[in-house]
Amino acid sequence: MELLQLKYFQTVAYMEHISKAAKKLNIAQPSLSLMIKRLEDEMGTRLFDRKGRNIQLNESGRILLRHVDTIFAEIENAKREIQNREDIAHEKIIISISNPRFLSGMLMEYFNLHPDASIQQSLGTRESISIQLKKGEIDLGIAGPPIKDEAIESCILMEEDIVLVIPEHHHLASRKVIDLKEVSTEFFISLAGYDEYKNTVNQLYETAGFNPKFLFEVDYDLLIEMFQLHKCVGLIPITLCEKYGLSYVKISDPKAKFTVGLSWAKEKFLSQNVEEFKEFVRTYYRNK
Repeated sequence: MELLQLKYFQTVAYMEHISKAAKKLNIAQPSLSLMIKRLEDEMGTRLFDRKGRNIQLNESGRILLRHVDTIFAEIENAKREIQNREDIAHEKIIISISNPRFLSGMLMEYFNLHPDASIQQSLGTRESISIQLKKGEIDLGIAGPPIKDEAIESCILMEEDIVLVIPEHHHLASRKVIDLKEVSTEFFISLAGYDEYKNTVNQLYETAGFNPKFLFEVDYDLLIEMFQLHKCVGLIPITLCEKYGLSYVKISDPKAKFTVGLSWAKEKFLSQNVEEFKEFVRTYYRNK
């Protein structure tokens, strides 16, 4: 059993698609299929269930994947620990977040305190961040809701209210709290993408017993502009309302909250720089 063979297995396991994995690995599909077959022969069991052209990781495959993730995480740990010993001051911190606002304002403050720091930041879904953490590809992840996985540690950074943005002259604007069903006939604005947040607000609509009529579906860059048209209402995190001065009322559903968490792999070695940045993030949110 070779590391390359395990790396190929890991890629196929996460993609659950031979041809896509072969393309990503830049090898021929028959060669990849043969390598997986040889691994299964060596393990003495099937690792995938075949369903036509599709494959699905089975229980034996999931057991092997968990150990393979640990193997590659430990190899990465060794590399990072060596690099950390040789050049701690300039080591890059690698982080992925599910929404840009989670680091908004924070990085500037961090770089003012640590001008020599190097940070590589990317955007990903909650699921992709979880996979990157387990594969040792990133140091930290910030996602909402917090990632839950036996191989990952998470801490809550904030739990913010989800409130109803409403035009200033709306007949309900003077209310402090309303039941969401009171605006069931209004036109709504929805956030494009960001499925994790949309899943949360969809549950609120479902609890209130109606399907909203969406007039706009926009990303964060256009969100404020659309609200300024005073044509729609929308469920938005209260921190954004306060940041942009949007008029809002709270809703009565106690589940109208969105939780954001910081995550890292349990088995991954975190350098001194990463540990310091992790603590900075936690302190920043506590003070915020």
